This record gives sequence, C-alpha cells and structure tokens, in this order.
Amino acid sequence: MKKALIFGVSGQDGAYLAQLLIDKGYTVCGTSRDAQISSFQNLLRLGIREQVKLESVALNDFRSVLQILNKFQPDEVYNLSGQSSVSLSFDQPVETFESISIGTLNVLEALRFIDRPIKFYNAASSECFGDTEGKAADETTPFRPKSPYAVAKASAFWQVANYRKAYDLFACSGILFNHESPLRPERFVTQKIVSAANRIAKGSKEKLYLGDISIQRDWGWAPEYVKAMWLMLQQGQPEDYVIATGESCKLEDFIAAAFAYVGLDWRDRVVIDTSLFRPTEIAVSKGNPAKARKKLGWQAHYKLNDRAVVQMMIQAQAELVNGSRTAAYNQERDKYLGLATAF
Repeated sequence: MKKALIFGVSGQDGAYLAQLLIDKGYTVCGTSRDAQISSFQNLLRLGIREQVKLESVALNDFRSVLQILNKFQPDEVYNLSGQSSVSLSFDQPVETFESISIGTLNVLEALRFIDRPIKFYNAASSECFGDTEGKAADETTPFRPKSPYAVAKASAFWQVANYRKAYDLFACSGILFNHESPLRPERFVTQKIVSAANRIAKGSKEKLYLGDISIQRDWGWAPEYVKAMWLMLQQGQPEDYVIATGESCKLEDFIAAAFAYVGLDWRDRVVIDTSLFRPTEIAVSKGNPAKARKKLGWQAHYKLNDRAVVQMMIQAQAELVNGSRTAAYNQERDKYLGLATAF
C-alpha cells in the first residue's frame, strides 16, 4: 500500500486529491499549520475526514518538515500549501513569498537530506506566465509574473527544476490554470458569484460587487485536475506539465451563466467596484495542455464554456444551503465540529 503526504490537505485541491488517493488504496497523511484546531470542512464535505491522518506542520520551519517526512515515510509528497489568493498577495507579499517559495525550498531540502526515493509534486500556477496576449501558454512559454503570488510561484517552480537537475530528485511541477469546484471559499471570485446568485434567487436584495469582469481565464473542474497531479508522479521520469482546458472565457460570461441558471439577469444585481481592481491584472489567460494529453493521457472534460462547471457549482451551493448533504457528511460534521444543525 502506497503512502502519500499532502501539504495543504484542507484546501480545495488537497481535499479532492486525498479523496482520489484513498480511492486508489493509498494511506494518506495531510497537514495543516495546526491540525488540532483546523475544522477540515472540505474533508468533512467529501466524507473522508476519518480516513486521512492529520498532522501539524509549518512549511516555513525546516525541522517541522523533516520530522513529518521521517515520521510518515511517504512514497509520494504533494505540495499544495501556501497562501493561495492573488488579490491577498498584494496586501501580504512577504507572507505570500515565504509560505510558497521558502516552504517549497524546505520540502526540497528535506527530501535531499533524507535521501529516499520519494516522488515530489509541486503546485505551480498559470499566474507565472503573466499576460501572454491571448496566446495559449505551454511548458516552453516564458514566465512574466504580474503579482507577488505569481512571483512566489515562479520562484518555487525554478527551485523544483534546480533540485531535479542538481540532486536527481523525482520532482515536478504542475502548472495549473484556473480550476473550480464547490469547495472553493468565497474569497475566490467564482464562488463569490455562485453564492450571491443563489442568495439573490432566494430573495436577498443584495448587490454583488465585483472588480474587472472583462478578464478571460481558462477555467476547468478541480476534481479532474488533481488526477493530473497523481498521473505526473506515475511516470518514469519527472517532467513539468501545463494542465488546462485549452479554452478561455470571460468572467462576465461566468457571471451571466450563473445568474441565468437561477433565472436572473446579472445586470440587475452586479455593481462594478473599481476599488476591487488589482494593481496589475492579466487580461487573457489560456493554456495549451497538449503535452499532458500526449504523455499523461489526461484531458479536461468539463469546461466553463459548456456551462457544466457553472451548473455543478450552483447546484452544489444550493444543496449546501438547503442542507441536503450526505449522511456521512452530517455525521462527520457533528462529530468533529459539534454542530447540531446545518450551517
């Protein structure tokens, strides 16, 4: 039975990856900065909270990283940890860089130090590319980061490449474009839109305040993207891969689709707030996943352009609000959070 260690298991990707690995028969250990007080709501929602070993680890503390690697002795390590908001990175650039770049460096150095055949996956980001002027980015496209978050991710990417070459580590990065799911927190714009649309459809009189809605992104479905992470570590040689749908869509189209799905016209409820504009922004983002399709046999089946992603997020959010969750989720929630009713 293989063992996998997931740094950042409480996030969207961490939870879906844990579910995938459990289904494949892995023993899974997940970390957060303080596992004793973390609620792990995403693991609860997926009904896998009890199947994941949970440990407290701070990636900016080398000793902490080294201890968990020696204690759990994983076959595969997935680094999904770090500050994950582009917008927040402008307000917290130092914390963002330390949590992503220094955290990744600590894991790489610990793997080199213990010298065991452990495969390592690092979560890079399409934000590293910056604005490609509408051209689909692939593994050879230069990085031109336009945010503190992107700078930190680019630094971590090159650290992985350097350790792979210098120390012969099985280390690779997945350059993932935007991918969504019901597990996204509301500070991400897609979930902010979906949640507001559902509330307004139920009678709320609120307005939805958004920034630049003309931006275009390559949006996919998170459960599909974590499979690509796993596939990268099943290859004979470590390589970096762009993971994307290959299509881009305007944020305005996402908004229109979400509101239309609940029978509303978004123009009646959305207000453009220039204070929400970022200091620098990527106008168009699109990926070329040809290498992943050829070498990993991976391709995205759900894309925002076919409205499937929007519909699944709307439906899941409505079920969450209505309390029509699975019995497993409710039992887990009550046990670990001590809640008597749905929140």
